[in-house]
Amino acid sequence: MKKHKKSYKITAIILEHIRNNARDYCILLILFIIGIVLGVFFINNASHEQKQEITSYINTFITSVKENKTINQIELLKDSLIKNITLALLLWFIGSTVTLIPLIYGIIVFRGFCLGYTISSAIAILGSGKGLIFSITTLLFQNILFIPALLAIALSGIKLYKSIVKNRKKENIKTEIYRHSLFSLFMTILLIVASFTEAYISSNLLHTFVQYI
Repeated sequence: MKKHKKSYKITAIILEHIRNNARDYCILLILFIIGIVLGVFFINNASHEQKQEITSYINTFITSVKENKTINQIELLKDSLIKNITLALLLWFIGSTVTLIPLIYGIIVFRGFCLGYTISSAIAILGSGKGLIFSITTLLFQNILFIPALLAIALSGIKLYKSIVKNRKKENIKTEIYRHSLFSLFMTILLIVASFTEAYISSNLLHTFVQYI
């Protein structure tokens, strides 16, 4: 009963947070989608040489996974943790400044571009069916956690910026920076969980799927 109440409270807090920041979340989501579209557009308009390089890379990757009975999940986890924690720290740092805040929007677009580029490459090389399944197995589960955490840390930095602009009292700024840091830490934990998901769930699904390509 207590667990049920706690989970209900957490859900209520999350929903309230989303409602209170719906406009800013929509802006960040639109930027992320723009990034995805740019990634797709880039692949669709890539030169023949670029497409050959992408094809070679994906085919080499698939062959490597097929030939090796197992994926080095520890190494994959390490790389993913480094990337995600570095990204979280970068967003936290930028969010704690005033002059660098436009970079947050650039990072959101870039991360969307990377996702769109990867999905579009897989579909272009493997075909619609296999490319879509490849994308789902390799990207879906960790991104269910990664994307909301990414947008949340970005939003926290933007809110801090707005608070500093509106109210320049040192005490209030310190409080807002503390909130931003605490919230970013919580979202970083979510990014760490996303890394474990990528290393131990997505990698196993990928290994199973490539055997049928």
